[in-house]
Amino acid sequence: MSIPRTAARAAAVAAALLLPAALLAPPAAAEDAPRTGAVTAAHAETSRWPTGYQAEITVTNPTDAPLDDWSVSFELPEGAEVHEMWDATLERDGSGYTATPPSWGAEVPAGGSYTFGYNGVFSGGATEPVSCTVNGAPCDGGGAEDAYRQVGYFTQWGADDKDFLVKSLETTGQAERLTHLNYAFANLDEDGRCFATDAEGQGEALSDYGRAYTAEESVSGTADDPGQPLRGSFNQLRQLKEIHPDLKVSIAIGGWAWSDYFSNAALPENREAAVASCIDMFIKGNLPELNGAGGEGAAEGVFDGIDLDWEWPGSEGEPGNVVREEDKENFTALVREFRTQLDELGEQTGEDYTLTSFMPASTAALDAGYELPELMESFDFINVQGYDFTGSWSTSTGHQSNVRVPEGDPAEQPRSYETVVQAYLDRGAAPEDIVMGVPFYGRGWQGVEPGPDGDGLWQESDGAAPGPRDPGYNDYNVLAGYAEDGGFELFRDDHAGTAWLYDGDQWWTYDDATAIAQKTAWARDAGLSGAMVWSLDGDDADGTLFRALDGELNGA
Repeated sequence: MSIPRTAARAAAVAAALLLPAALLAPPAAAEDAPRTGAVTAAHAETSRWPTGYQAEITVTNPTDAPLDDWSVSFELPEGAEVHEMWDATLERDGSGYTATPPSWGAEVPAGGSYTFGYNGVFSGGATEPVSCTVNGAPCDGGGAEDAYRQVGYFTQWGADDKDFLVKSLETTGQAERLTHLNYAFANLDEDGRCFATDAEGQGEALSDYGRAYTAEESVSGTADDPGQPLRGSFNQLRQLKEIHPDLKVSIAIGGWAWSDYFSNAALPENREAAVASCIDMFIKGNLPELNGAGGEGAAEGVFDGIDLDWEWPGSEGEPGNVVREEDKENFTALVREFRTQLDELGEQTGEDYTLTSFMPASTAALDAGYELPELMESFDFINVQGYDFTGSWSTSTGHQSNVRVPEGDPAEQPRSYETVVQAYLDRGAAPEDIVMGVPFYGRGWQGVEPGPDGDGLWQESDGAAPGPRDPGYNDYNVLAGYAEDGGFELFRDDHAGTAWLYDGDQWWTYDDATAIAQKTAWARDAGLSGAMVWSLDGDDADGTLFRALDGELNGA
């Protein structure tokens, strides 16, 4: 997929948004519309007076299923405001509005439409929305191929450890802004096959599809039946996709802790069966029966693709991983096998399954394990690690995620977004292949002296600062409290696109909304196809960081 440069894209989006409402989604054509395609929403001014106007918004549903839970979000031009809305529930967020069904309900029938309206005021002449989405997709039903990718990782342990449920993606506003969601992680056995278990350190099947959610915890507001075949986060993902049908959900396989046997999966004698096992389990949804859940087709339709997180082919990664000299060539073959089997299934189902990969920031790991030109023939895109440039494994403080090499960086080979992306381009990736990773967490040290500038940067430490899950690791939502009232001073390097906190002892490199916007702006201006987040549960309850990311990419 080719992503247009910023200026061209902005002009195209503006042109689409300013088309007359009748050209975007004509309500009169609803009865004749084919019963496939995207749900649309059309805005039309119906009357005007010197200081105000009246408008209608028509939601059209061309599918074969009724739509009883819809959401239309829009932003009006400067000077225009909604005064009063009828036949819909209205919420305002800054300059934007979101309309949802009224308290008595408003189903959009299959092949039909539903209209609601409002009275507005204006000080200028324009009243047409400058942006509009319905269920997170463009209101005109198009534009998906031109949109920036906004990818986020959802951690399976977040539900229990952080009380970050799939429902949290809705309440934070992240879900309506995501284009791709990666569920982390699935594990591989010694033969390289996907499997499910509740064995400590090997799997979390109960969280994945066994836990019965209460109505309060559920995306839909309906409690799970303890005997239903799909429960847990997987069922919640299914409910989330009913609200956001254009959201693509992939199962992420491996990760730092579960890449032990990727090398075995990639062996010639194993790879066909290994790939088939993962597709059978997650894409076809044939889950092992555990905790009274699972079975043939139980999770069918939950996942739209596979994200390969082998950390790292040809390099050790976590101690204990199987590593072979031939990993580099075998990974290319494994990826090709995934692409082949996904495409063959797609020919049967009519679906277009996504295949992506999480890729390292280390040039040494890149050279040891990846044949980029060959790989990009099979991948839809790659998520490039834009963080962990340093951490408490280093004795001195530094930036873990910087756009440019900062002045005074003492590293022999300092890294930045610029150096990492250039390494990928030099090895055969195109800018539109790359989605750049940003962190929703920080890394910290303690026992840090102020140094010559009094800010603790580049100074020796006594080791990792304490963290609630791992030493030297803290989510943004925790560090934001440090910045507000924890006795820490906030410092920035706008050229490097970094921020850090220091209280005279602890020192944390982290990203707030300003730093995330700086990173995302760089990715956009570099012609990359979007931004990726590790991990969504690090954001705050208002989705502050993801809103900053989306705002920089899409002007929202």
